[in-house]
Amino acid sequence: MGCCFTGNGRGSEQEPSVKNTLVFLREELLYDIENYTFVSGDIMPVENEHLKHQVFDVAQDGNEDLATRVLNLAHAECVESLYPYTKTPCIQDEELDDKLVVPERYEIELALPKQFSRTTVLLLKELIHDYFVCRVLVEWLGITDPAAQPFWKERLEELKARMKRALLGRRKPLRRGQSMF
Repeated sequence: MGCCFTGNGRGSEQEPSVKNTLVFLREELLYDIENYTFVSGDIMPVENEHLKHQVFDVAQDGNEDLATRVLNLAHAECVESLYPYTKTPCIQDEELDDKLVVPERYEIELALPKQFSRTTVLLLKELIHDYFVCRVLVEWLGITDPAAQPFWKERLEELKARMKRALLGRRKPLRRGQSMF
């Protein structure tokens, strides 16, 4: 996962913008997902090894398709939640199907105001990475270990709220007027 910053920007009538691309590598996302499911399965109080095995297998052959579909959905959700900065025009007569696409990279292209804080972009990158991971865990553990799902659902909602707060936060330097008090 990485963050590509290009400061060339492109002019607009309202405010100049800077183009940034957030890049999330599928391999890194699956690695984190597997780590969480391993720990979750390992601490399960169940003596049935088959149940634990099911929790571990999130990124194995056959199950990887489910993880991919959820990652694709999480990507679309993140792009939509960043709408003011990701909007792109519709394409005339475009046909979209539901064929499984397995990208090696999930990219989110942002057109940000020139004064947008780089630290906010870095925070968003980390929050979105965690969002991708949690989104898959909510779906997978809902199937394999329903008792663990509420924790991940709560964490997913917390990540959404933190992303929203980061976007609504201050984007320009704070200016304070002079006061004798």
